[in-house]
Amino acid sequence: MHPFTLTKPSDTREALNAGGHGGRYIAGGTTLVDLMRETVERPGALVDISALPLHDVAVTGAGGLRIGALVRMAEAAAHPKVRALYPVVSQALELSASAQLRNMATIGGNIMQRTRCAYFRDVTADCNKRDPGSGCAALGGYNRGHAVLGTSDQCVATHPSDLAVALAALEADVHLTAPDGDERTVPVADFLLRPGTTPDREQALHPGELITAVEIPALPRPLKSGYLKVRDRQSYEFALTSAAIALHIRDGRIHEAKAAAGGVGTVPWKLPAVEQALVGERPSERLWAVAASYAADGARPLRYNGFKVELLKRTVEQQLRTVGGTA
Repeated sequence: MHPFTLTKPSDTREALNAGGHGGRYIAGGTTLVDLMRETVERPGALVDISALPLHDVAVTGAGGLRIGALVRMAEAAAHPKVRALYPVVSQALELSASAQLRNMATIGGNIMQRTRCAYFRDVTADCNKRDPGSGCAALGGYNRGHAVLGTSDQCVATHPSDLAVALAALEADVHLTAPDGDERTVPVADFLLRPGTTPDREQALHPGELITAVEIPALPRPLKSGYLKVRDRQSYEFALTSAAIALHIRDGRIHEAKAAAGGVGTVPWKLPAVEQALVGERPSERLWAVAASYAADGARPLRYNGFKVELLKRTVEQQLRTVGGTA
């Protein structure tokens, strides 16, 4: 680990000033500290933001939900409002990492976490995400766990967050504050960036910006939702595929559908074709199969991960059946 300075501001203005002068924000540290140990990241200055007043979970005036960036994953998963309004979020959090990590890691840090690609974390391997222009060792290497959607010839690494898949499905926003005090909101789908030709740029952040909250919009009620994660083992493992589904069913028809997938994309993968196939239809086994058949549209499998295409369709179909039932 390389030398660095550490400051712990007591208010948001002080934190933003430090961040605006090149400091890296840190809270739970469950990702950044690991990367520093492995010398993948070498920040010269850290800004400990854990004391900032960003720990609240609140229902918005419109009926949505705002979760502070420093709420711990375990706290958010157990919060009565999260569990009641958006079970898909609670389930995604509870299926993430380990109990110890969920007790430390924050909501803001979770969506900022970097890929678990072994080549990214091996500083001797070529990786455009870590060292732009060096190449992508995963393209010709062992790529069983890598992405089949949203890839480029520069990077095929998956985004690791389960929470971000649920937030993408629900079309949540990320609240940001800049060092000059300006505030803005960015949809999760736009905040997390596909690699394209710049895989080293992973979030749509401006220099020194601080995540203050994520906000899930109000959705029609009744709303049924849930998260399914398929992995090689049942604990402390990243997704091979996953599906976040939310359905508003009234009078026997689906009036609104939200769907996204994880484990298969370079970012949490929104599934608009699946959603469109569902709206206006009556729940049925046939509908779930037809809608899920669109889940892998545009997939570009690699040598070792072609199985993810069919597995994704089956994962989405199973979760549609679980959430929506049948008429």
